Amino acid sequence: MWLIMKVFLLQILVFQLFGGGIHCQASTRRHTFVVREASYTRLCSTKKMLTVNGQFPGPTIYAMKGETIIVDVYNRGKENVTIHWHGVNMPRYPWTDGPEYITQCPIQPGSKFSQKIILSSEEGTLWWHAHSDWTRATVHGAIIVYPKNGTKYPFHKPNAEVLIILGQWWKIDVNAIRDKGLANGADANASDSLLINGQPGDLLPCSKSSTFKLTVDHEKTYLLRIINAALHEPLFFSIAKHKMTVVGTDGSYTKPLTQDYITIFPGQTFDVLLEANQRPDHYYMAAKTYSDAPTGRNIFDNTTTTAIIQYRGYYTPSSPPFLPHLPAFNDTIASLQVMATLRSLADVEHPCNVPLSTSTKLIYTLSINSYPCVNDSCSGANGTRSAASINNISFHTPTVDILEAYYYNINGVYGDKFPSVPPVVFDFTAYYLPLLYQLPSAGTEVRVLEYNSTVEIVLQGTNLVAGVTHPMHLHGHSFYVVGWGFGNFDENRDPLHYNLVDPPHQNTISVPKNGWVAIRFEASNPGVWFMHCHVERHLTWGMETVFIVKNGKHPEAQMLPPPSDMPPC
Repeated sequence: MWLIMKVFLLQILVFQLFGGGIHCQASTRRHTFVVREASYTRLCSTKKMLTVNGQFPGPTIYAMKGETIIVDVYNRGKENVTIHWHGVNMPRYPWTDGPEYITQCPIQPGSKFSQKIILSSEEGTLWWHAHSDWTRATVHGAIIVYPKNGTKYPFHKPNAEVLIILGQWWKIDVNAIRDKGLANGADANASDSLLINGQPGDLLPCSKSSTFKLTVDHEKTYLLRIINAALHEPLFFSIAKHKMTVVGTDGSYTKPLTQDYITIFPGQTFDVLLEANQRPDHYYMAAKTYSDAPTGRNIFDNTTTTAIIQYRGYYTPSSPPFLPHLPAFNDTIASLQVMATLRSLADVEHPCNVPLSTSTKLIYTLSINSYPCVNDSCSGANGTRSAASINNISFHTPTVDILEAYYYNINGVYGDKFPSVPPVVFDFTAYYLPLLYQLPSAGTEVRVLEYNSTVEIVLQGTNLVAGVTHPMHLHGHSFYVVGWGFGNFDENRDPLHYNLVDPPHQNTISVPKNGWVAIRFEASNPGVWFMHCHVERHLTWGMETVFIVKNGKHPEAQMLPPPSDMPPC
């Protein structure tokens, strides 16, 4: 508890220095991340796991908009690791973006890699995490980007800010679960609990004394920076008897949106304002899984994780604390409530530069697939091996990273023929689909984009094997979410309803079950950039692809050279 209080006091101090109006001269800060094993106890059991600096969740990086930071990453663990700065666009510098075998080879045990984080337009809450195997379950932390000198928040300054990191906990090593699933072709075992700031909450065994507690003062306002660091689970989040006002997401400000709850998908962040305006008492904040998988394939964590908001003062608290109402686990309409109404701030200081026309139009289908096994001997659906794909290509990870292969003209690592549209067009969201469509091809294909091209991607969900939600994350570029809907995208009708005035600016967007999402961005960041589903098992199965954005004509439009200490393959 003392450690939690020290972290909270440190957050308030940093808020006062960065976000509270004290403007210091920005300089390049340097951090040290030491990846190593540590023992942690949850749910009455203890396990060893990888952490950064012995912390779980890991250390928070504080920065100002436009700043550059160096992080020296030392791997003192027993397995390879990489670190990704989620939501940082890294202009012209993909070298330290982090995804394994996409922009770098892994940092091997006993090795070091100095990673440069180049902030540009991002402002708000981002995060960092491992981008190798399933290590990000325990190797993750926050990046908080404050307004730069001379500017301020576009909302009433809160009295304090609080970091809320949502996660998952397995009693055994998550990579062992991953490896077992790959060996037998099955879906992954559900986690044993959900977490708030690394703690299951006092509804679960042996967790009462360690439940995260936030003390608030009546009538004061708190900025909650919420991150979904869970490997697999979209989460409903709410605070009993309190409303939350969304003011930002994915490092970009939004028009204020007041909600009883939010749905936050893996990889996403939300900045919300909480007014402590209720009767002094103890109240639960809580999170639970949203799952839209069909009956029989609902393998998900059905626990509810809690933390406590306690008002300062003298009173007799309710026992137990008030518990918030959260939607049913399979309430798809409820899960889309925030997505349907979220809008960019779109004011003079925070303009909305959505491309009004596009030079490159792509349609990418997102599918769960399956490979047949001899005598139906695998543990996936109907004895098959689970897979996933984009445009029916299940991504095959190379053994030399694509960025260096592209930069140094190494042949044979990848192909550049990723299709612009699905190779076979059918009723993607039909209830019954031929088994033939479930079989994907495998390959390491990328899409090459011209510098400064304006790109629209329609991400189309399919009902192959199991129609489910896919939170898609794009590295190197944030994008505008200009439209979404259920069913099959209609290229003649649906664009007529696009929002080209104030669409939200995000780096991770959830494609609804049996639905579609349209995103737009300008390919103005030369380099190699990953796009993938942020449900980790779908990524492991192959729901991923790569964009190569070509250099522009002028030096300032070209990729910067690599650092001298790139990890070897």
